[in-house]
Amino acid sequence: MARGKPHGLEVFPNPKPNRDYVITHVAPEFTSRCPVTGQPDFGAVTIEYVADKLCVELKSLKFYLQAFREQGIFYEAVTNRILDELIEALAPRRMRVRTDWTPRGGMHSVIVAEYTKPAARRGR
Repeated sequence: MARGKPHGLEVFPNPKPNRDYVITHVAPEFTSRCPVTGQPDFGAVTIEYVADKLCVELKSLKFYLQAFREQGIFYEAVTNRILDELIEALAPRRMRVRTDWTPRGGMHSVIVAEYTKPAARRGR
């Protein structure tokens, strides 16, 4: 059923490719590391997309996100990297990745990255 894709993400055929419907996955316990201090950063990742031909399998998505635990990466970079790698694996019609970070030093950060497939490339 599922087949391997880049970054260890497994995918399966969209059961309703002729309909736009929104799929939302939330990982409320996401962690990575601050590239400056090496301290852990904690946050939630929300992935919202309209599939084209493929959907992501949840277990592989969970393991993919867990792989960031020991990576030193800024909030902005990890948010955009998740978006880019999911686009590479799924080629969705639309996708939005939101990271909502636990406050550090009195600052709360939310990063949102979005993608919309050009209309001429849909269904290919």
